[in-house]
Amino acid sequence: MSAFRVGQGFDVHRLVEGRPLRLGAVEIPHPRGPEGHSDGDVLLHALTDAVLGAAGQGDLGRHFPSSREDLRGVSSVRLLQEAVALAAASGWRVANVDATVVAQAPRLAPWQGKMEAGVAGALGVESDRVNVKVTSTDGLGAVGRGEGVAAQAVVLLERDDD
Repeated sequence: MSAFRVGQGFDVHRLVEGRPLRLGAVEIPHPRGPEGHSDGDVLLHALTDAVLGAAGQGDLGRHFPSSREDLRGVSSVRLLQEAVALAAASGWRVANVDATVVAQAPRLAPWQGKMEAGVAGALGVESDRVNVKVTSTDGLGAVGRGEGVAAQAVVLLERDDD
């Protein structure tokens, strides 16, 4: 069996009034936040899908469907931690993460370090194993019009021989 597995994830949410904007477990000042069943943290959702995919455990919707009322408003940190626990039960641990958040506004560069720390904390890994990039779409598409926020993530899992 291979000592490594790679998973990728993607998520996008519409931005709406009256919701906080959380990205990478960090609340970022903005008048709108992601619509969703959970807290809508697209970065953590993309990472959760990437971890589940690398571990061969399906996806976010399979484990945490929006039909589950007990998950309404749930922290995406909890969902990511449960995905990491599922991977660990199959003998895998997170080796590293590379992710990109796409938003036209707010400007996210000042928050990159905090998002990396938030992701590392949620994953239970050292911060040097996490890289978060931020970009915009230069006004193109729904995200470029400020209607939403998106994230992509790649996760490398390694065999846990402990």
